[in-house]
Amino acid sequence: MPSNPDHHRFGLHSSRVTGGEEGRFSVDWIHRLLTTRDALDPSNPVLTELLPDHDGPARLLAVIDRGLVEARPELPAQIEHWAESNPSKVRLVGDVLTVNGGEQSKQDFGVFEQTTRAINDGGICRKSFVLVVGGGAVLDAVGYAAASAHRGVRLIRMPSTTLGQADAGVGVKNGINAYGKKNFLGVFSPPWAVVNDTSLLTSLCDRHWRSGLSESIKVALLKDPDFFDMLCSTATRIRQRELGIMEQVVHRTATLHMDHIVQGGDAFELEVARPLDFGHWSAHKLEQMSDFEIAHGEAVAIGLTIDLAYGAMMGIVPEQVLRRTRRCLREMGFELSHEVLSDHETLLEGLREFREHLGGRLTITLVRDAGRPVDLHEIDLVVMRRAIEAIQQAGINEASRAG
Repeated sequence: MPSNPDHHRFGLHSSRVTGGEEGRFSVDWIHRLLTTRDALDPSNPVLTELLPDHDGPARLLAVIDRGLVEARPELPAQIEHWAESNPSKVRLVGDVLTVNGGEQSKQDFGVFEQTTRAINDGGICRKSFVLVVGGGAVLDAVGYAAASAHRGVRLIRMPSTTLGQADAGVGVKNGINAYGKKNFLGVFSPPWAVVNDTSLLTSLCDRHWRSGLSESIKVALLKDPDFFDMLCSTATRIRQRELGIMEQVVHRTATLHMDHIVQGGDAFELEVARPLDFGHWSAHKLEQMSDFEIAHGEAVAIGLTIDLAYGAMMGIVPEQVLRRTRRCLREMGFELSHEVLSDHETLLEGLREFREHLGGRLTITLVRDAGRPVDLHEIDLVVMRRAIEAIQQAGINEASRAG
């Protein structure tokens, strides 16, 4: 019996297989990123213009981060007033749902189940909306619920932190932690829109005010040398909470992240490495090792310095880039060391977990200089241990001088 070429093409070698088919399709998507102040003011059209004009008012479930409600107790009433002021555009379903915030919201299925139950009880359909207002972790968990219910309910994200507005809220990923691993469960599902309301940033404590800035430095090092210069020159003013500068930083960071998603050619990361995860292999592990005492943005700050120190030791990264980055992060208020860094072997397990999470071969992104990224597929563990030790010791020395 003559062999069928299709068998080899599809890896089908059995004589019982008589053929195979393949096809290619794509899904067109508009990724909307809007920046405003006071988005819930009824006179501000940003939110209502995102809702369709046909089929009557859109049904909408509102979900808010509990930490944000504690800082802004008026927020649920503002959402209700906004909806009541636009009866032809939106109908709020049930009470505003308040859920736990922070990394706790991703540690189990609690927020996921609260949200899916509210979607079910409120009769939310695939053409309805979920509006989620809160930090990046809440956006992840509620986004996972919205993407799972009916296999996808329209999601409007309104990030309330610098990390959420600059990074987490702009992406197309949703998920929760499981089995001791960051974002082990989740889906790629773009939001209907992202609305960055910068007035929400004013209620942040200093820790959360600066937390997203490590992602700004990361993406500037990868893609925009001028932006990196701007961050270095304004670090102290940003730490002093100048809102106008922070708005510029958040907007530029979010735009760079969005451009990568829209123009990078692999938004769902099916084929290529993830350069925007520069500094993240150790960051995710540091969060886990500290039982999430280290916040994500803080872990990224440490992770960037570890990778840059490794690159400098390997002759890839100029020492000046490492020094400028450390100085900028310190001037912004970041602590660049933690006691868990002493457990080198557990931290280095993050390399294996990072490779598993990405799939395929290990890919670690560094920079030869600001705006000149480079991918590494092998890591010298002896040198990486030295880099971790160097960052740990530098942190100890800085703490000693400060004391």
